[in-house]
Amino acid sequence: MVTAVTNFGRSGLSDWLIQRITALVLLAYMLVLGGIVLFGGEVTYESWRGLFSQTWMRIFTLAAMLSIAAHAWIGLWAVSTDYLTERLMGPKGNVLRLIFQAVVVAALFVYVVWGIQILWG
Repeated sequence: MVTAVTNFGRSGLSDWLIQRITALVLLAYMLVLGGIVLFGGEVTYESWRGLFSQTWMRIFTLAAMLSIAAHAWIGLWAVSTDYLTERLMGPKGNVLRLIFQAVVVAALFVYVVWGIQILWG
């Protein structure tokens, strides 16, 4: 089996499984938030602050943030390896792919750290 260094899960099957699990986490998070907004009464700053001050909601939100980052990385890695190649982009295709992947990793890292700071700060 061939593995790629930049691949998040090290194999196509594990990447597929990670994307499906993260999608389920995100679906559950959106359903919970949607249920709270639709059926939880009036949405005010105080009620929202009270919701996010609970440990279970902070952990659930952290799981959703990490799921977004993992899901996005796998998806964008797949797109970059499919379309940013020497065959399609010319001799600098591989360099463009590595730059693109580095920017994506840096952005995802900043977003996760920023989200943690907002959530737990």
